[in-house]
Amino acid sequence: MRRMWFVIVALMLLAWPAAHAVQPDEIMSDPAKEARARDLSRELRCMVCQNQSIDDSDAPLARDLRLLVRERIAAGDSNSQVLDFLVARYGEFVLLKPRFERQTMLLWLLAPLLLVGGGLALWLQIRRRARSGEDLPAPPLSPDEKARLAALMSDDAKSS
Repeated sequence: MRRMWFVIVALMLLAWPAAHAVQPDEIMSDPAKEARARDLSRELRCMVCQNQSIDDSDAPLARDLRLLVRERIAAGDSNSQVLDFLVARYGEFVLLKPRFERQTMLLWLLAPLLLVGGGLALWLQIRRRARSGEDLPAPPLSPDEKARLAALMSDDAKSS
């Protein structure tokens, strides 16, 4: 029971900043436009926090960006027009998930290339070991080796 209370309190503390990020005076009167604004806010990076969306951030700059998004939506801009406006103003860094373009190609392809390269290196290492015979079982002991091992084991058992 105590553990369950700890989990509940921890979850409440983790959710608390996100629950209070958007201020009541920012919310649009039209629920459909507000939903669009919230969706766009989740895609935009807070320039202060850097790993939080502006929807989750309490920073003053995040508030300004949320208001700007709502202003552009109220002016009739589509979602892509709002994002294009913010990218033109702040650069690709403002997007939490950058677009796949020539400038961001390395960012998008680096992880899969590293995964494929690691898999290829592992496959080559396994193949090289199999070829060199390292995985073969050890040959059986000769009678002399067995006698020496028995003597060593009996000496070890006596000293213990």
